[in-house]
Amino acid sequence: MNKKGVSTLKVAATYIGTVVGAGFATGQELLQFFSKFGAMGLVGLFISTVMFIVYGYIIMDLGKKLNARSHVEIILYLSGNQIGKVIDYIITIFLFGSFSAMIAGTGALFTQQLNLPGVMGNILMAVLTALTVLTGINGVINSISFVVPFLLAAVIGTSVFSIMNTSPDIAHAAINTGEYGLMNNWFLAAVLYVSYNTILSVAVLGPLGASAQNKKAIRNGSILGGLGLGMGSVMIYFALSGSASEIAGLEVPMIYVAGKISYFAQIIYALVLTAEVYTTSVGALYGFVARITDIQKNPVNGRIVVAVTTVAALLASQFGFSNLVKYLYPVEGYCGIILLVCLAYTTFSK
Repeated sequence: MNKKGVSTLKVAATYIGTVVGAGFATGQELLQFFSKFGAMGLVGLFISTVMFIVYGYIIMDLGKKLNARSHVEIILYLSGNQIGKVIDYIITIFLFGSFSAMIAGTGALFTQQLNLPGVMGNILMAVLTALTVLTGINGVINSISFVVPFLLAAVIGTSVFSIMNTSPDIAHAAINTGEYGLMNNWFLAAVLYVSYNTILSVAVLGPLGASAQNKKAIRNGSILGGLGLGMGSVMIYFALSGSASEIAGLEVPMIYVAGKISYFAQIIYALVLTAEVYTTSVGALYGFVARITDIQKNPVNGRIVVAVTTVAALLASQFGFSNLVKYLYPVEGYCGIILLVCLAYTTFSK
């Protein structure tokens, strides 16, 4: 990061990399939140894209104004001490849950793609994430922003080839995922998708806004980041709709879609997917650790918190990836609605 601060492109890339992860690139999130609602899921994706742009800007702008070190400065400013402490605890708990989900996603990838024990993937992701977080916020921003262009290229490229080979069927796009879980309509699913991602990404977006060059970089970075998220989501939605009957029960549906193109495409996508899981894993662990201790000022305490958190997340990841996406993420979304309301109210009232 240069002395002038983080540029527009790096802001956009870090925003995208913080939001996307195991659920996004595997297709599991799009499956649970949008594809199962058929054509109306596409409308939900448009709504979520607009919300990502607006809320990304609000959070990073507040981060700049408050010179945020973690999410706590923003939360206390938005809702005061009493409500703020409750939201703070919720975010901190869910950051840990998201880190666990990323570890679980890597294990699912190892099992489905490599026929290796899932615990090998769990340990690999946990260790890589912990080592990156120990470098501090600059290391987090640089690692995430470097990986993101490859992620989007792989997601969009795989989706385009899949669409060319198997035409999307929007009229019959609904994918049967069994139980509806905690979401029973497309509009609620779209709002929950944004709210749970926001409650997780605020821990990185606040310090990112504080590190940005200026307000213009924040505004343009929010627009580019939101559009990038929307474009990638729509492409995955179309790719999944062409293979509806074959992917409903899969933990990693996009790996299957890539495999229909070629075995080489499947391998490349699996590698990029691992990198994408890594970006969100890093963001989640950094946000959690930054709330517990200042890793720059107290490196010894920071290392202890990183190590203990990583081991605990490894244990929690054994609950299973698709179960975490189906149940944990919607719960995060319902709690995140409180944060969205506070962000909107504070912005327009002040």
